[in-house]
Amino acid sequence: MAKVELRSVSKRFGKVVAVDRVSLTIESGEFFVILGPSGCGKTTLLRLIAGLEVPDEGEIYIDGRLVNDLHPRDRDVAMVFQNYALYPHMTVLNNIMFPLEVRKRELGLSRDEIRRRALEIAKFLGIQDLLERYPRELSGGQQQRVALARALVRKPKVWLLDEPLSNLDAKLRVQMRGELKVLQRRLGITTIYVTHDQVEAMSMADRVAVMNNGRVHQVGPGEELYKRPGDVFVASFIGTPPMNLLGCAVVESETLTLNCSGFIVKFEGGLAEILAKVELPEELYLGVRPEDMIVTKDKSSGAQLQGKVVVVEPLGADNIVTLDLNGSIIKVRSMPSMKLDIGETVYLKLDTSKILVYDGKTGKLLV
Repeated sequence: MAKVELRSVSKRFGKVVAVDRVSLTIESGEFFVILGPSGCGKTTLLRLIAGLEVPDEGEIYIDGRLVNDLHPRDRDVAMVFQNYALYPHMTVLNNIMFPLEVRKRELGLSRDEIRRRALEIAKFLGIQDLLERYPRELSGGQQQRVALARALVRKPKVWLLDEPLSNLDAKLRVQMRGELKVLQRRLGITTIYVTHDQVEAMSMADRVAVMNNGRVHQVGPGEELYKRPGDVFVASFIGTPPMNLLGCAVVESETLTLNCSGFIVKFEGGLAEILAKVELPEELYLGVRPEDMIVTKDKSSGAQLQGKVVVVEPLGADNIVTLDLNGSIIKVRSMPSMKLDIGETVYLKLDTSKILVYDGKTGKLLV
């Protein structure tokens, strides 16, 4: 196990800034996930840690040692790629043994010891019956386990995984998420996992770093990122469906009266008292999760907003309803028992204790 630290790390490719002054600390034995959309710089960041890229600025430490100029093979890290990168002409056993074979003199290992370690990790991952097969004879899940075994056989200090589940079907991906988490807990290896899938991040990680455009927007446990996203990007990226961001203008700050998509909304109680202590910008966003709004057909129910039904997506336990609020599109959850027709007018009651408020210009969380 090893602590990994990045201090103001940047990487440019020509005029493109792939990683922009990123500072992170991954604790020893932690399962740390880097989450973000395609092109945000997360894989480049992982390659910088592995030594496959050299930072233009900043410092990278592994186990307290500066590794900027250290060759990848000397960093004691193991990486699992998205495409697994198995050698097609080698059997499963030889694929697993290969990392030790190429360094057997350096590590002082005999052929028998290398084989013993390979068999041990294969049994640990449940692939002991596949050792004489070739990669082309394996399913996607089996190939993934072989790639994991090949990475783990060296007993590295740090385990780097670059979207290792993206090539699997949905059912197997769910299964492997659980298996990976159990495996990491049993081994206790410091693990840095890159994904664009927020469900993977939320379900597996001890902590998550959300990236976009080369920068880290927020770091924290998945539950914290879900309940209190630090800015509008994180709010719009975390959650399925993501948080609704309703653009509003302040009509009266003392009484917290807002114009939200043409609807005058007045807040009272806790949220109003908190915001009274904050200097509000003229424009802001109300952040509301789909489950924190109640859909009703009763206009006199105390609802603050009204909209027209655009789409209803039945999911079994509940429905995801897309609504048009005078041009603003939001999503809410409703009970399957509520029958809604396309174009029908409905009313929304907001749980004000769950509402977050963001600055309309900076996108930063106010309260």
